[in-house]
Amino acid sequence: MVPFRQFVLKVHSRCDLACDHCYVYEHADQSWRRRPKVMARETIAWSALRIAEHVKTHALDQVTVVLHGGEPLLAGHDRLQAVAEAIAAALTGTCRLDLRVHTNGLLLDDDFLDLFEEKGVKVGVSLDGDRAAHDRHRRYADGRGSHDRVLGKLALLRGRPHLYAGLLCTVDVANDPIAVYEALVEQAPPRVDFLLKHATWDEPPESGAGDWLIAVFDRWVADGRPMAVRMFDSIESTSRGGPSMTEALGLEPSDLVVVETDGAYEQVDSLKAAYDGAPETGLDVFGHTLDEVARHPGIAARQRGIDGLAEACVRCPVVDSCGGGLYPHRYKEGGFANPSVYCADLLKLITHVRGRLRRTHELTSGQLGELAAGHGSAEAVAALAAGQVSLRRLALTKAAGPGPAWRLLTAIDDEHPAALAAVLDHPYVRAWAVRRLAGTAGPAHLGNVAAAAAVRAGVTAEVEVEVLAGVAYLPGLGALTGMSGAMVRIDRGGAWAEGATWEPLRRLTAMGIDVALEDLDPYRDCHQWTPASRLDGERAAAWQERFAAAVQVIARDHPAYLPAIRAGLTTLTPLDQAAGTTSSAAGHAFGAIATTLPPDSETLALLLMHEFQHVKLGGVLDLFDLFDERDARLFYAPWRDDPRPLEGLLQGAYAHLAVTDFWRRRDPLAFARWRADTAMAIETLLGAGSLTSLGAAFVAGMRAAVLPWLDEPVPVEAERGAQAERAAHRARFG
Repeated sequence: MVPFRQFVLKVHSRCDLACDHCYVYEHADQSWRRRPKVMARETIAWSALRIAEHVKTHALDQVTVVLHGGEPLLAGHDRLQAVAEAIAAALTGTCRLDLRVHTNGLLLDDDFLDLFEEKGVKVGVSLDGDRAAHDRHRRYADGRGSHDRVLGKLALLRGRPHLYAGLLCTVDVANDPIAVYEALVEQAPPRVDFLLKHATWDEPPESGAGDWLIAVFDRWVADGRPMAVRMFDSIESTSRGGPSMTEALGLEPSDLVVVETDGAYEQVDSLKAAYDGAPETGLDVFGHTLDEVARHPGIAARQRGIDGLAEACVRCPVVDSCGGGLYPHRYKEGGFANPSVYCADLLKLITHVRGRLRRTHELTSGQLGELAAGHGSAEAVAALAAGQVSLRRLALTKAAGPGPAWRLLTAIDDEHPAALAAVLDHPYVRAWAVRRLAGTAGPAHLGNVAAAAAVRAGVTAEVEVEVLAGVAYLPGLGALTGMSGAMVRIDRGGAWAEGATWEPLRRLTAMGIDVALEDLDPYRDCHQWTPASRLDGERAAAWQERFAAAVQVIARDHPAYLPAIRAGLTTLTPLDQAAGTTSSAAGHAFGAIATTLPPDSETLALLLMHEFQHVKLGGVLDLFDLFDERDARLFYAPWRDDPRPLEGLLQGAYAHLAVTDFWRRRDPLAFARWRADTAMAIETLLGAGSLTSLGAAFVAGMRAAVLPWLDEPVPVEAERGAQAERAAHRARFG
């Protein structure tokens, strides 16, 4: 049984719009007519109790609760406050709560935003694009459009960006895709969810959704991915063997349940598009636990992964990304054992996105110039990441010896290449391979890599693995603890060993960024500082809170850095707090940053920006020769008390492009200090005579980024203070 982690509470069953594409009111299921308009306080209390009961039973570390409708704001300020307080009180001290509201936005005002501010509620708003697109369907009962009013409410929400969860846009092929995209971008959303109009084989949709979404995808990529797009991010993630971020795609089991205004449990409410009564379970919060709901046949059917798909889907080359599509869209003549009614559109879109991913293996001169300037586009960083997969594959091949583990990996690569690619995405696989080639690590860890690939591929196997201190770690997935032997069985998408306990690798998420919180991998010690041991639940929750806040700081104050981080940061490794506030990147672990948990989100934002500069430059140096490695001279580095080799000076100067930019918005003295010192280091590099022609062009790009900063005015006392600090540092250096 898969526990629920997402709970949709229908706090109000009516709406102030009459959208003609709404699955609640306009499709087959009409159960809203017999439900109370608003969720009663007793129902709220029982819902909170059942969620808390489920969390404790399954030791969940985080759940998401979405206040939904109808239109949830019709429930009113007091009722929404009661819901938020009941849920928060029930979960206090047990798990982290992600509380959200999905609204058409028409009633949003400062009173509601004050409430959401107080209760930590994030707000998602439905917007179908420009006026023509939005008002095509989202109209009042008298036919008036709602677009202008929604834009006014979004202006209020943008004034509190920490509450802004994103936009939901229903795809209509009658609308201009680029006009829709541009209208959404104008609202500066942190995320956009494109939703296919609900349809079934009995009532099929218009054709063309695939081409419509491809047009949006290509423009989104060309613009440097200005916001997260859940559908596109999920296709890219699953194509690399990673998780999906939406129930509409991927093979992960469903973990969502709905509570209606009368307390009835329902399956995903988009099932209302299939037939009358389709989402019903016959269970309710007053008499049934959520474990009982999880055992309902309808819920179980959506948790079978590939085993629950039609034969045509199982044979499909993109099934790992598509996952058969959204469950209601498979309905035909009384059953769901069919491909999605959007099958052709999903195949076309996923194939297009995957083709774009394959083309990113080549880094263009333009992308190299983007990276030289300090930021780098998402496409440029994706190209660096693609190059790393090749390097990790090569290192793994060299480090591997003959034997069962290598034969299993070879078979998986032939039959399930995406599964192996996903394991190779984990940065510390290469760290182990490099140590193995240097003779400082044993060969047995290859079995752990093979076991992780087998789990992702869903194959059955028995693998001998490396066990360290009773722990067998599977890269990118988690660890079996309490191991008494070295044999691990892979079956039905999981890893098992006699007497062992599975500990999954936790993840951190924020604004479309999804990274591993790596506190298990034994080869994460490739950073210069001691890694932290396994975090307890409270500490892991603190990391999630601080990480999300740090990403918000970057998005708010340094948005140009965010697309690259979103595209390339895969792993955050906690360091032992005894090191103080510090951070590190490792040359053989592209995509990973190691850091202590700093005291505030702004410091973490600085550390992430700083270290990801090292990650990007490390990826460039893996692909290109920027300097003559025979030059053994040491050079003065303004940020160090010891002289640095040429590569060290280049790394420091590149990292300080971000450091300078960070302080440029905060501290005139620090900005004055680092802009001059970074410029000086760049001139040292250009004058060293050891850069290749490509290296000289790259460093010249760095210089072009710094020069405008030198002309920016700063207070006289800040400039004097910077000069004094610079002189003192140079004196210490001698």
